[in-house]
Amino acid sequence: MVGDWVTERLPENWRWIVTTRAAVALVLVVALLSVATGILRIDQAAADFGPLAPHVPVAVQDAVGFTGALTGFLMLGSVLALRRGLRAGWWATLLLLPLTAVQGLLQASPYSLPLVVLSLVSMPTLLLTRRRFDRSLSLTTTQLAAGGALVGVQAYGTFGAYALREDFDGVEHLLDAFYFTLITSSTVGYGDIGPTTEIAQLFTMSVVVLGVASFGIAIGALVGPAIQARISKTLGIMTDSELELLENHVLVLGYGDLTEPIVNELADTDEQFLVVTRDETAASELSERDIRVLSGDPSDEGPLRRAKIESARTVVVTTNNDAEDAMAILTARELRPDVRIVTAATDRENTAKLERAGADDVISLAELGGHLLVRSALGSDESSVVSRLLESE
Repeated sequence: MVGDWVTERLPENWRWIVTTRAAVALVLVVALLSVATGILRIDQAAADFGPLAPHVPVAVQDAVGFTGALTGFLMLGSVLALRRGLRAGWWATLLLLPLTAVQGLLQASPYSLPLVVLSLVSMPTLLLTRRRFDRSLSLTTTQLAAGGALVGVQAYGTFGAYALREDFDGVEHLLDAFYFTLITSSTVGYGDIGPTTEIAQLFTMSVVVLGVASFGIAIGALVGPAIQARISKTLGIMTDSELELLENHVLVLGYGDLTEPIVNELADTDEQFLVVTRDETAASELSERDIRVLSGDPSDEGPLRRAKIESARTVVVTTNNDAEDAMAILTARELRPDVRIVTAATDRENTAKLERAGADDVISLAELGGHLLVRSALGSDESSVVSRLLESE
């Protein structure tokens, strides 16, 4: 791929400058400029094209304004996909950027010059960040069916209206038929095109019924999960469908000062992990960092069952409170007798108690701190905290 070839030959310090945020920000600016210049161009006459006018078809001259605005709105959608790291958003943006540049040239306006320049600048920036947009777009069967129903109804209305064009006042071409279908199925109904016979009236009623149903189903299936995911992210709650995907994961019970470096190291690895905490503020902050988190008491059976402890690889208990750690260990051991449980004792005297509660390995923070200090003073290499927690006995 061109993006991979360019990225491999880019100096290392440049790769840090060309960040994902910079790419998304550039595309967002291009989208906003496309909308703004498109709106400004709508009310301008074709003669405003100047020297380009003789070479640009009249239909293009008439449509360049609203199509530029439409492209801008489509690119705003691709920006949202880029923010989620979706590969589909990357491809959509890569296809739309040349289109915005061409539309900027056709608009032949002083306001469109920044649009052309930024569109051209954004393309190599997008190519350099290709590898960072690696999430796949997964649609459920319901979402695919809803989208298919919406498209099917529009096709039914368009071709049906065109076939019955003799029974309609104002339908002469496929574009007229599509316009009639879209306006009718969305219940806008301007009245400029109407049926003149009974069969056309019956057909129009079917388009209204099917159109309203398909729009409602599509909005519920396509937009509903996104709203639910956003609410869940704000509240720090994973949905059941997201929890079902967990398998052979690391279960982190509790969240505090000790947990933060563990979560950071896990996030830098390929380990699949989930944090269970009753601290709603911490849960919200973790969600904003795209870290899987479930709000709940880590010592209760319900949250641990939802976190799929039965398929967890390891349980790490770090609530910063030895008494709460013991309760979480007891619950985890009862639900999953064979799972490896690792914890840390804030008080050295509680090490044996936590082992009796069911922990396989208890790390004394005092001993670990002294050990790391000596290793650092002697210049020896030390494995990460995560490696220490996940290593087998």
